[in-house]
Amino acid sequence: MVTGGPIPMPTDADILTLAQWFSPAYPVGAFTYSHGLEAAVDLGQVGDGQDLRDWLADVLQHGGGFNDALFLAAAYRAENADALGEINATALAFAASKERAVETQRQGRAFGLVTGEIWQGAGGDLVYPVAVGRAAVLQGLPQDLTAKMYLQAFMSNLVAAAQRLFALGQTEGQKIIRDLAPLCQQVAGDTRSGELSHLSATAFRSDIAAMKHETQYARIFHT
Repeated sequence: MVTGGPIPMPTDADILTLAQWFSPAYPVGAFTYSHGLEAAVDLGQVGDGQDLRDWLADVLQHGGGFNDALFLAAAYRAENADALGEINATALAFAASKERAVETQRQGRAFGLVTGEIWQGAGGDLVYPVAVGRAAVLQGLPQDLTAKMYLQAFMSNLVAAAQRLFALGQTEGQKIIRDLAPLCQQVAGDTRSGELSHLSATAFRSDIAAMKHETQYARIFHT
């Protein structure tokens, strides 16, 4: 198990590997998911840049972003395969809706397939944050940096989704990503222990939107 101690500085190779994993070019299909945002727009809860900034901040700090970072950290610190399996089952059980479960399973499976092909032994059929945490520890990548970049990629994908759902300009979208970057750092730090007793979900409108999306008549995204 990973224990406390000095945090190693990431190497250039570490940074480039993580940049590759979280690039839009990495074939996990992230662009096809909106994490319930499409339904939030349809319900009139998100309609401009400020709405989106607030919605993303809630999801990162109190919803799926926080819990994903916690599962990532737990997988990174898992002592053995049994512990990893329990973390994976908990992550799947904690999905707030059927579509959320599909989202994390499909992205995790895709990540595991391609990562296992490129970095031997780093694959596996796990939900997305657990797959990333497991692959990161096997490759000796820094936990904190992995979590920060995971959260930024999660947020960036939702900003890109918003730009397809309402009139959000490219510059405003990038400002939102910049403004919320410190929150990604904070959440990564708050979840560093991987202690699953800290699991919580109080971004209720996001969870309800994900449920509403399952029966939405016209849809662009899978979730």
